[in-house]
Amino acid sequence: MRCPCLSGEIFDNCCGPLLAGRAAPTAERLMRSRFTAFARGDAAHLLRTWHPSTRPAELELEDAIRWTRLDVIGTEQGGPFDSEGVVAFEAFFREAGQVGSMRERSRFVREGREWFYLDGVAG
Repeated sequence: MRCPCLSGEIFDNCCGPLLAGRAAPTAERLMRSRFTAFARGDAAHLLRTWHPSTRPAELELEDAIRWTRLDVIGTEQGGPFDSEGVVAFEAFFREAGQVGSMRERSRFVREGREWFYLDGVAG
């Protein structure tokens, strides 16, 4: 099956290993895996990849929201040798028969070999 992040890869070669606990090599790959976690209802992955300084104590995902598409708008740094990165994206969803989208500019930090979602600005 194709990966929900729309990378063009199959899930087992794309976000599957990251949701299973493998470290993401780049900030963009982590962001794609987090979108896939929203699409699949995997709150544990979202919490595990959220930086401890900004991570909420718990996370409830909305069952009524179905995440359908991810468009990466741009990236700044976030490569395998960077310690910080930014990924701008638009995520599309369906809720109660309506189609919508949200845009965010997300910040990521790398500690050791692991990338973490730090925070984001919607808009």
